[in-house]
Amino acid sequence: MTIAFKLPDVGEGIHEAEIVRWLVNVGDTVREFEPIVEVQTDKALVELPAPTSGTVLEIKAQAGSLAFVGDVIIVFGEKGAEALDASATGAQTGAAVETLSPKGTSPAQPPVAQGEQLDLRTLPAGRVLATPATRKLARDLGVDLKLVTGTGKAGRVTKEDVRQFHQGDTQAPPSPPVAATHSSDAAPAATPAAPTRAAVPTPAPVIPSADDERVPLRGLRRTIANRMVQSAFTAPHVTAFDDVDMTELMAYRKQANALLAERGIKLTFLPFILKALTSALKAYPYLNAHMDDAAGEIVLKKDYHLGIAVDTPDGLLVPVLKHVDRKSILDIASEIKVLVDKTQARTLDVSEMRGGTFTISNMGPIGGLFATPILNYPEVGILGVHKIEEKPVVRNGEIVIRSMMNLSLSFDHRVIDGATAVRFTNHMKRLLENPNLMFLEMN
Repeated sequence: MTIAFKLPDVGEGIHEAEIVRWLVNVGDTVREFEPIVEVQTDKALVELPAPTSGTVLEIKAQAGSLAFVGDVIIVFGEKGAEALDASATGAQTGAAVETLSPKGTSPAQPPVAQGEQLDLRTLPAGRVLATPATRKLARDLGVDLKLVTGTGKAGRVTKEDVRQFHQGDTQAPPSPPVAATHSSDAAPAATPAAPTRAAVPTPAPVIPSADDERVPLRGLRRTIANRMVQSAFTAPHVTAFDDVDMTELMAYRKQANALLAERGIKLTFLPFILKALTSALKAYPYLNAHMDDAAGEIVLKKDYHLGIAVDTPDGLLVPVLKHVDRKSILDIASEIKVLVDKTQARTLDVSEMRGGTFTISNMGPIGGLFATPILNYPEVGILGVHKIEEKPVVRNGEIVIRSMMNLSLSFDHRVIDGATAVRFTNHMKRLLENPNLMFLEMN
């Protein structure tokens, strides 16, 4: 008997994943729950366990390829069995998969029993094979999927098919015959014409050089690229800048670290900034929100779950610190360290990267004075904080040296007006420049 293991839904809203690295080879014997493959979703790097004990007969999805939820990625069997058995006897799903029918198929379609393969001829008339992500892209671009020729497996329409059709690179297939209506008086329906689009300029050819190196866009970098493009082309970004006098907070932090030294604790500025940020989010709730474009609604979040952008060798990841409003400075400092360590070791659980309501990117340890951060869509705000440096400033008519830090607040202009953004940063400035006031406001 053979067992065909399909890519499971490893997280809410996950429709596809990249096969990063196989931890087993054909012929290996594995035990149930033993890690067999690493997959990269748009949330995290996830290890998938074996659904059963047995021998690896066939690996269906190669490292670097993209698999959709419901695709068979590996076949197991008893020792000595052949991979051919999976198709000859009918594949059975693994424990993590309840049905061969992938998510996103029509609810009216009956579920496929174990041991059966999905027969595309049983799909409802006019049904187009496409993932939810592809359907959303088609809606956003105004493309009728019925007019697109699918080049994916079993005629599946891919995102690239939709983009090419939208650019006018793909001709529409012949329209299917119009089904007869029940009324004999009904006039024959006209065949809709394919939409006419303006010619797209041919991009300039890439002139190769002997010293060029081509690096495939794979893994986390591809995920980051896709999310940045989605955010940049969905939300109209505006960035407001301001500076904060951190001199008083620096003095307080120095005193606090002297008291905490015997406990082995050293505070950074980030926990203080997060508390001031949370206070500002409470005062201006439209910045602690998501934009639901599908419903045309602004979702005001009542929790304060702050995403913290963390630099890793593979790219940027954003673990989420939950319920910041309920935590002390010391609690926040401790949890930040745990999250950062897990992020850099790539051991974060998917749940630790979900639920963010606002994101902060701390560029201070690296340097730089200003930035224009891209929103972590569907969030409507992201704050960049920069290095603290001594600068001459005017105070009470005199030039003095103060420790200054710049803020870069990017926001979705559909939800936030410029005046609100400035009031938001003013609120943060007031607290950071007056630490005692910030402590009085803490729960």
